[in-house]
This record gives sequence, structure tokens and C-alpha cells, in this order.
Amino acid sequence: VISKGGSEALLQALTTAARAELLDHNILLPLLRLLARVGQRDRKFGLKVQKAEATDTILSLARRNLGHHLHLTHCLWVLRVCASNVTTGTTLGINGAMELLFKVITPYSKRHVRTVRAAIEALAALLKSKSNSRRAVSRGYLGGLLRLYQDWHRNDVSNNYIYIRKGLLLCLKHITNIQLGRETFLFSKGMEILFTSVQDCLSCKNLDPIINTATQILRKCYPKELLPVVTVRSSYSFPLPGNAKPEPPCVGSEGDYESDGEEEAEKDLDSEEEESKEEDYDLETDVNKLRSKPVLDRPKEELGQYEAMCPELSHNFQKLSDSLLSAPSHSIPNATSGKHPNYRLRNQSVTEMGPDPREKDFKVPLQRWTKKEKCRWDQTDEKRDIAEAAQDADSCEDPARNHVLILRPLPKDPAWCKKTFYPECEALINSSAGGSLDCSDTVINLLKKHQGDIPYHSPRFYIARAKCVKSIPDYKDLAFPDFWGHQPPPYSKSMLERKYGVQRDKVLDDVRRLIQPGDVIGRTVFDLDEPSPGAPGCLTFFSKFESGNLRKAIQVREFEYDLIMNADVNSNQQHQWFYFEVRGMKLAVPYRFNIINCEKFNSQFNYGMQLVMYSVKEALQGRPRWLRAGHDICYYKNHYRCSAAAGRGMKGNFYYTLTFSIKFPHKDDVCYLAYHYPYTYSTMMAHLDILERSRNPKKVYWRQQTLCQTLGGNLCPLLTITAMPESKKRDDLEQFCNRPYVFLVARVHPGESNASWVMKGTLEFLVSNDPIADLLRKCFIFKIVPMLNPDGVINGNHRCSLSGDDLNRRWLTPSSQLHPTIYHAKGLLYYLRSIGRAPLVFCDYHGHSQRKNVFLYGCSIKETLWQAGCMVDTAVITEDVGYRTLPKILDKVAPAFVMNSCSFLVEKSRDSTARVVVWKEMGVLRSYTMESTYCGCNTCEMYLERVLSTKLSPCLHQGLQLGTQELEEMGSKFCLGLLILHLKSLPCSKKVMAQAALLLDLDEEITDRAQRSKCPHNL
Repeated sequence: VISKGGSEALLQALTTAARAELLDHNILLPLLRLLARVGQRDRKFGLKVQKAEATDTILSLARRNLGHHLHLTHCLWVLRVCASNVTTGTTLGINGAMELLFKVITPYSKRHVRTVRAAIEALAALLKSKSNSRRAVSRGYLGGLLRLYQDWHRNDVSNNYIYIRKGLLLCLKHITNIQLGRETFLFSKGMEILFTSVQDCLSCKNLDPIINTATQILRKCYPKELLPVVTVRSSYSFPLPGNAKPEPPCVGSEGDYESDGEEEAEKDLDSEEEESKEEDYDLETDVNKLRSKPVLDRPKEELGQYEAMCPELSHNFQKLSDSLLSAPSHSIPNATSGKHPNYRLRNQSVTEMGPDPREKDFKVPLQRWTKKEKCRWDQTDEKRDIAEAAQDADSCEDPARNHVLILRPLPKDPAWCKKTFYPECEALINSSAGGSLDCSDTVINLLKKHQGDIPYHSPRFYIARAKCVKSIPDYKDLAFPDFWGHQPPPYSKSMLERKYGVQRDKVLDDVRRLIQPGDVIGRTVFDLDEPSPGAPGCLTFFSKFESGNLRKAIQVREFEYDLIMNADVNSNQQHQWFYFEVRGMKLAVPYRFNIINCEKFNSQFNYGMQLVMYSVKEALQGRPRWLRAGHDICYYKNHYRCSAAAGRGMKGNFYYTLTFSIKFPHKDDVCYLAYHYPYTYSTMMAHLDILERSRNPKKVYWRQQTLCQTLGGNLCPLLTITAMPESKKRDDLEQFCNRPYVFLVARVHPGESNASWVMKGTLEFLVSNDPIADLLRKCFIFKIVPMLNPDGVINGNHRCSLSGDDLNRRWLTPSSQLHPTIYHAKGLLYYLRSIGRAPLVFCDYHGHSQRKNVFLYGCSIKETLWQAGCMVDTAVITEDVGYRTLPKILDKVAPAFVMNSCSFLVEKSRDSTARVVVWKEMGVLRSYTMESTYCGCNTCEMYLERVLSTKLSPCLHQGLQLGTQELEEMGSKFCLGLLILHLKSLPCSKKVMAQAALLLDLDEEITDRAQRSKCPHNL
């Protein structure tokens, strides 16, 4: 009917019928019913009504039938459809439609309910127009709507008229989309009226449509506030070298906090996939920009300095061995090193050849592919190594200042301590608030207590490394979990099942604060900006330790606290990472914490993710572990607004609240809460020390150098790992030097600690005695930068470096002064490409906060153009599809990896990321970003179909949150994937294929390669 001009014909017939002196309702009523039905389907119906000049006709018919409710109802149906077009609705409003409708719906009456419902629905459609909403407010209709809603709510005891009550709420929702409407709503006590009505409805699930709409109105009309902080800029600032200046402080104005526009649409958070889909409009469609274009961003002469970082390419291995035994690590100081006269580099003397291979008592930890055993080495050697590490730490300190680290105080519970720890500790706990790590009896006793059963962790090594750290706040305290260590629990935690209505309940609790403030305390108990002693009768907070982040804590009620995160250094944004200490809790009491300045519009906390908690008492009882914790968790938009400067230039942006409740396991414990499993810079450096000392030097070539010095004066380590040559024969040395490179980096974003846990698994596997690891080392030379942003990690940033920049958006044109780690990592890649040794694989380890599973982002010209809807001439655009091989392999061998989550699209907004720059400028086909979820694993329908149709077993981690053990496993499985990639993609010797055949279940494709490897040139 619509396509044949039916709408126009019906409107013309209506106009003609309405002109008659005596209305023929036998014609009009069917005509109006037809118009109402057709109008619902016709998207241009409102415009057609205007073109036919039928708006006055419809209004006239309604006025003439005010006394005949059946006829009036039909007119109102058509009026509602016409008003669905904003322009037509505005015209109807100007012509008095709202006055007519208010006559129909007021006063309250249960007579002619069908007509009242039609009038309310038509009014709701009219109020979508902002001009109609302003007109309604100016004529006092908002107060009338509130009173009418109260009448219907009070008298609808049997809940028979839910649709009328919801229709009235929709009218209020549209009116409050404008600032004047929200102000009038507040003045008319709308918050109190709706809040009271919602409380009456909570017991009946059938009333959810009313409760949800009312809650949306309450959230929208909650008075907007600034964050309760002195400034939204970080509490920490850092002077940048040269003329570089951080972003100027933002000064808010009234205009920044109110918007006269449409309120952000409320989103149904039941489907997380819709939130994480990439926008096609951001795809790069310029083929010339997508093509690989090797270019240099610096003079070619500068590349020579990176030769010293590749000593493995020397053909004279005897000379190389001698130089490794005596030469200090090569370091490229950044341009700002002169700005820190008190900082000096540690004079590392790392012997990559390790102890003499002829030593018979040398012991290494044995790590099998299926089971990781405890790391162990000779205690005599350990004491010697610790002494050396301490000596190294002392040498890196500034003699002019006394750098003393203090362990955070232990729980003050002598009875418990005497029972579960050791008797001599009781006096120490009572008398000391902590203690210098150099002289404290408490620390000495703690070190005696430590069982040394945490693989690849030693508190002594950690202390030695922590002393070298240079931070902006000049940390004096050491967090207990980092000192003591973490041991994964023997079980996996399921994703948290979301409690029905939890978000609604939390929002209503926030509203109760506003309208019933009697029990609100509002006391600041912790503040980085204005330190003060803790108040009695409340929790005690602390965050001034490595990687810590908590800016302010406000006690709202006895067991509820609002928490504010610190922005990244020299920034007013990037609030996501938190890590802090809390003490003084009561037992079996649910404490509620609200982190009120989150920035992302959605989070995995809405889909089963929990934060992590570490209990000191549990650790001292032999259970030192970070555990997933928290219940009643949800993440939602709150009433705190960002200024234009803090909101990335967009006015009216909101902050978001992460709220959770926790019952602490012990009374008066010391607990640590964090966004994800922390992994500090000192943890990494101590881990590298232990790995170097625990490897088998007969098999593992290990070279630890310093890539550069960071802005903050910390060292950025560069590792080279491969297999020692089998002999000093020329053929073996050539094979050693000609192995293809794999270049791995991690932790460019400090808050993505899961990337470090994956990297930890990679490193431990690479240096292990596992035969697969041994074969992998013979196939590749690994260049690894395990932490690209040490300063950010140290100072508790989430995304940026000390310059306030996201370093993964600086690969296109990095500055040697402001972004030294990126500048020199890129320089090393340039150097490898210049000598014809560009890596076979480049991978940047990351964490993803809005998606599940582990997956890869890669780069493809064709897939990008196809997704963007561009025509692709395959004769002109050719592309090697080898970039898909590694993800397909990982999909088979890594339980947490999902191929269907991978993407190979190149977005315009990602053109300066490591993945895209290395792909374009270095010509690396297999350039990836590996994203690991903060949450856990799910399985899409396509995967389930595949499981059912094949012999595949379901995902081992399905429905579980990933812990450190699973993340480390991903790192080791990535190594396995690289080995299989080598066997599939590169010519292999018969010897290598024979070894692989013994170790792996080779599929058909690899078996075929084994046959091809028998060619003469491979023998």
C-alpha cells in the first residue's frame, strides 16, 4: 500500500471526508484505523501529512469528537503516528495539540481508559520535540504530569494500568531531555515522587518497565557535580625536557556541565558484543596508505648505534664469548639523561654466557610443557646471587640521598600473629609500624618465614631491585604482595553471575543519598593532595607504593566509601587502573566501594569480571595469592561530569562508577585491592635476574642489555634469547647467526598488567629445559622488550608515560626526548630491516578491558577494503595471506585463544600504533597486537557449531575468569605456535623436522613439509 501511494490516497480521502458538514463516521473510523496502521509502517508518514496539509484536519477532527470517546480514540491513534516525526510533531504542538491532549488525560479518572491511554501515547510522541518540551514546561504541564502519575500510581492497586503509568513516565523522560525540564523536575520534587513510587514497585517483578523508566529519569535528573578533588589533573607532575609542556590544566565553566541536547540513550547492557564491534567508518580505504612503504624517520647514520645490540650476529663466536664475559651492558642514554644529575645508570655486568659450563654442580629449574615445577637452585649460589644483586642495587642509588624502603605495617593482631606466625613477632607488630628493609627485625623474620616455594620469585631479589626504582613521589613504602609474592590458587574462578537488578539497586542507593542525606557521613579519610591522619572508626587507605593508584577516599556511610583514582601523570584523563591497601576492617561485614571517576562507557565488570584481592594474613598462613573477589558488581554512568578538557574536548561527558562489595576474610587484616593482578617494574627486573641465574648456559644464549633510559631515569631492558650454537664449527655458527628474528614487546600501557603475566609465561618457557623450548631456540633469535613503559608502571598510570602521551600512538613519529623507549625500539627494528633481518613475527602484548578471550589484531589490505565495502581488484592488489597462519595455529593449541575474535582490519585511528607502523614501515607481514582479556573466556555460537560438527573439545577455560596461571600458559602456548609457524612457513632441515616429529602431533600440513625438506638443498 505504501509503495503504491496508499498513504497519500488515504490522507486525501480523510481531508475530503472531514470537510463535510455532517461527518460520516462509517467512513471516517475505518479510514482512521487504516491511517494509524499504515502510518506505523511508513517512515515518511509525517512528511506526507505535512505535504497534504492534513495536520489541521486531524486536530479539527479530534476537537469535534471530544465528547465521543470512541471516535476521539481513533483520531488520537493517527495523531500519535503523525507526531512520531519531530517536524510534524512541532507543528502539531504549535497548533495546540498538547492543550487538547491535557484536556483528555486530566483530571484523573478510570473512565474511558482506552482513550486516556491513546492520548498519553500521543503526548509522549509530541514531547520528543524539544520545542514542545519547552512549551510544556513553560505552561506548567510537567507538574501536572507528576501529579497525574501520583494519582495513577496510588489508585492502581491491582497493577491493571501499567501501560498508562509507563506512558506518563515516558512523557516525563522526554521533557527532562532538556535542561529547563530537568530544573523544573527537581523544583517540583520529581526526584522524591519517583523515588518513593519506585520503592513501592520493587517487590513486584511485573512492574520492571515502570521501575526501569523511572530509574532512567532519576539518573538523568540527578544534579550534576564536579568530582570532589582540587583539580582533575593528576596529583603527580613531571617537568618535561626542553620546550615540551604537558597539557595545560583544564578550568571548568558552567557551560561544560550542562547540555541542552538529547540525553545519551540508555543502553541495554545484556549484550556486550554490540558494545565492542569496531566501527566501519574508521577503516582506512586509501590503498596507497595501506601499502607497505619502508621509510626512515631519522638519519640513516643513526642506525649504526644499534649494531651493539645485536652481538649475536658476529661470526667470530670466540671473540663474542670473550666480550660477553667482560663487557658491560650497552646502553643508549636518552636526550634527557643530563637533566638528572643525581641519577646514574647501574653499571651492569651481565655475563650472558653465565657460569662456566664445565661446573658440574650447576642446577637449573626443570619446566615441562604440561607442568611447571618449582624454581630451585643451590642455596649457596642463591646467597651469593642475592649479595651481588644487593651490591648492584646499592651501586644504582644516589649517594647523596638515603633511599630507604619500608615494608608496609603488618596486621596489628598479636594473638593471631603468635598463633599462626611466630612468637617473636608479637612485640615487633606492637612496637613497629613497619621497618627499613635493611635493618628491620620484622623483615628479617619475614624472610626467614618465607618458604621460597613461589616459582621464579625471591623477596630478597625484589628488595634489591626495588631500591633502584626512581618514582615521582619517591616511594618509601613497599607493598606486601609485591615483596612476598603471588602463588596461583589451585582452582579457577567462574565468572560472576550478575544479580538481577543490581545496577538499578545501586543507582537508587545513589538517589537516596540526595533525598535522604541523614545517614551520609561525607568524610575524607585519605587524600593524596592533602594528606592527613586517618579518622577513627573507619577503614585506612594507602597507595603510595610502586604501581599504586588511589587518590582519595571518602566515607559515605559506615561501611560505604567513594574512591577516586589518580589520573595519569601530566594528564587529566585515563582513570581505570587502581591498586591500593586497606586495613582496619571488621569481619563478615560487606563493605561497599564506589570508584566514581571511571571513563570507559562499558566494562567487563558488567559481564562477570571481578577485581582481585590479596590478604596479608592469608599470605602469612601459607596462601600468598591474589584472588578474584567482590559481589554485587556493576558499572554505570553517574552524575559526575567531565569538563570539555577532561572529556577529550567533548562537552557534557559523564564519569562512570564501578561499584562492588567485599567481605574481608579476617578482622583487622591488611588487604590489597587492584583492578587486575599487579605486576610491577621491580617484579619484572627481579624476575629477569632469577631467569638469568637459573637458565642452563650450555643451551640458552641470554643477553640482557639496556635499550635506553626512560624520562624518569629508569632502565628499559632489552633481552636476546636463542640457543647456543651446537659447536664452534663454521656451519653451526652460520646457522646461529642466520636464525630468523622474532620481536616481542609488552606493557606499553601500564594498566594492562595481564600483558606482563603473558610475557612472564613466554620468558620462562623460552629459558626452560623443555625440549620444545630447546627446539624453538634453535629456530629463532628472540629480541624482547618486556616493559616498554617502565615509568608509567612505576607511577601507577593506566595508559600514558610521564610525558602524558599514549606511547602506542607515537610509533609513527616518536621523539627521542619524550618517547625514548619507542624511539629506540623502532630504531632497533629499522636497523634489523636495514641489514636484511626484519623479524618474521612482531607481537605487541596488550590487555583488553571490553572483550573476552585472547586474540590477535593483524593487518590486511584486502580484508580492510572488503569490510569497508570497497571494490577490490585482485589482479592489482595481491596479498600474502600468511598473516592468518599464526592465529589459526594458536586457535588449536592455546585454550584461551579464539580465532573468531581476531581482526585484521587497519583503522585510521590506529595508524600510529606499533602493529600498523611495523607492518607498513618495516614490511613485517606478521605484525600483531595480542589482546588478553581482563575477564575470562566465552564461546561464540560459531565455535560451538564447530565443536559439535568435529572432534574438537570445548574450550578448557569456558566460563572461567583467567588467572595468572592461564595468562602465563598463553605466553608459553604462543611459543609453541611460533615453532609450528616455523615448521609450516620456513624451510627446515631434516634434523629439525625429525626432532619436531618426536615432540609434536604433527598435522598433515607439517608432515607434508617434512617430506619436502628432503630436497637436496636441505640435506
